[in-house]
Amino acid sequence: MKIAINGFGRIGRAILRQILTTTRGEGVEITLINDIAPLEMCAYLFQYDSTFGPFPHAVTHGEGQLRVLERAIPMHHEADLTRVDLSGVDVVLDCTGIARSSDVAQRGLAAGASKVLISGPSPAAELTVVYGANEDQLGAARIVSNASCTTNGLAPLVKLVDEIGGIDSAHMTTIHCYTNSQPMVDAPRGDFARSRAGALSMVPTTSSATHLIDEVLPHLKGRISGAAVRVPTASVSAVDLVARLQTPMDETQFSIALKAGAEAAEVLGWTEMPLVSSDLRARPESLVLAAPEIRFVGEQQVRVFGWYDNEWGFSARMLDVARLMTDR
Repeated sequence: MKIAINGFGRIGRAILRQILTTTRGEGVEITLINDIAPLEMCAYLFQYDSTFGPFPHAVTHGEGQLRVLERAIPMHHEADLTRVDLSGVDVVLDCTGIARSSDVAQRGLAAGASKVLISGPSPAAELTVVYGANEDQLGAARIVSNASCTTNGLAPLVKLVDEIGGIDSAHMTTIHCYTNSQPMVDAPRGDFARSRAGALSMVPTTSSATHLIDEVLPHLKGRISGAAVRVPTASVSAVDLVARLQTPMDETQFSIALKAGAEAAEVLGWTEMPLVSSDLRARPESLVLAAPEIRFVGEQQVRVFGWYDNEWGFSARMLDVARLMTDR
C-alpha cells in the first residue's frame, strides 16, 4: 500500500510512528509527507513528542528528506497539494484539518492519487466510515471521511449494545482532553466556553459524534444525543454512554454479552482493572470498555464507560481504513 501524508500534525505524526514501530506498518510504503512547516521543525516535532515521548530511534533530515529507520521520506511544503506529484499513490491521508470543501478534499485526486482519506468529519466526503461499525458500506468511494476520534469510539459500542439489547434511546458524554481547538490562555473562539484556557478548566461543549453517529448507523438516527466536556489532560478521552434498552435484562447478563462482543471485535478492548486515563496512552483500540463502570437502573437502563486514546487509536483506524480502501 502506497500512502502519502498531507499534514504532519498530531495525527500525521502518530500515523508515521505507527507505520515505523507497529505491525500496522507492514506492507506500507510512505511515498512522501507534505506540510507547510519547515523540514527542521517537522523532524524535531516527530522526534520529541510531549504525549508519546521521544521517538526511540535517530531522526535526521536534509536534502528535502526526513530520515528515520533507514527510510528517506521526501518532504514537501506546499499549501496546495495539487502542486505535488502523487502519481502511483493509493491513498492520501489528509490530516490537515482543512479538507472540508470539495475543492480542497479533491486536491489529492487532482495530484494523481487514487483515493483520499480525511482525518476528521468532512461534508465534502462521499462517505463517512467508522471501522468496526459501517466499513462494509465502503464500496468504491474515492473521498472518505474517517469521522472523529469520539465517533470511532462510540459507533462500535453503540452497534454492540444495540445488538445485545436494542437501543430505544441513549445519551453519550465524551470526557475529552484538550486539543488545538482550545487556547492555552483565554482567547476569542467561535464557542464562548471553548474560548477559555483549555488546561485550567473543565469546559462543556459539543461533540461532532452527535450527528456523525446518525450517518454511520442510520437505523439509529434520532435515538442518540451527545455532548462533550473538555478536561485539563493532554491525552486519552472517555465515552460515557447511558442507554435505555428495548429488551429487559440484568447487569450480569448484559456484562457477559458485552464482554464477549468486545473480545470478538477488532477495535474494542476490555479491562477488569480500575484504570485511569494515563494507563490507556498509546492503546490502539477505538475504545477500551471498563467493566467496573457498568451500571444498571432497573432492567432497561444501562451505563457503559470506555477509554480511548483520541490520537493513537484514531490514527490506527486511519491506517485500517486506508488498507480497506486500497483493497477495493
